Amino acid sequence: MCAGRRDRLTGGMSTTGTSPNPYTTAPSRTLSVTSFALGLASIALGWTFLAPIAGLVVGILALSREPEGRTFAIWGIVLNAVMLAGILIGLLVAVVGVGFGLAFLPWHVANVSW
Repeated sequence: MCAGRRDRLTGGMSTTGTSPNPYTTAPSRTLSVTSFALGLASIALGWTFLAPIAGLVVGILALSREPEGRTFAIWGIVLNAVMLAGILIGLLVAVVGVGFGLAFLPWHVANVSW
C-alpha cells in the first residue's frame, strides 16, 4: 500500500485523506455584471439619463471591490460613458438647433416702426 492516496480530481497525492470541497462559492461579480447590464440596456432600450449614471457609478465601485469582474466592470463603464456622451451631444445639438430656429423666425425683426 502507498502512504498516501491518489486524488481523483487532480491526480496528485493526498496525505490527509480528505477530498477538496466541491461546494466552493464562485467569486462575486454582482456589481460588475450590473454595470454591464445597465450599459447594454441603456443603449438598447434608450434609457437616457438615470440608468447610465447609475451604471457608471456601479462600474467604478466594481473596479475596486471585485477584481474577478474587472472585464465586465470596464465594459459597463465604457457602455455607460458612451450613452452619457450621446445624451450630452444630443442635448447640445437640440439647444443649438432651437437657438438657430428662434433666431431666424420671421417675427424676429430688428427695425420695427410703430
